[in-house]
Amino acid sequence: MSSTSKKHQAFCSEPMKGKPVTAVPGIGRVSGGQLQSQGYHKATDVLGKYLTVNENRNDFQGWLKDDGGANSKQQGDAYKAMREWSDNNL
Repeated sequence: MSSTSKKHQAFCSEPMKGKPVTAVPGIGRVSGGQLQSQGYHKATDVLGKYLTVNENRNDFQGWLKDDGGANSKQQGDAYKAMREWSDNNL
């Protein structure tokens, strides 16, 4: 069984539309604020970035580090959530 947080389980089991960027697992108040200052306000904005880097783990996590100040665990959590959500919904 995979060990995922309640935030991850809730995020991946529900529609993303309208959710704030901080609803994405791995993105909290601080990194969410940094992403918002870069123009990423909604979870769908993060999904868009994930898709524009062709779902590439290194590119997506590098973007989260550079634009959101996310550490490696936060980057991994966000990547896993985007991958699972898109696998289940796209």
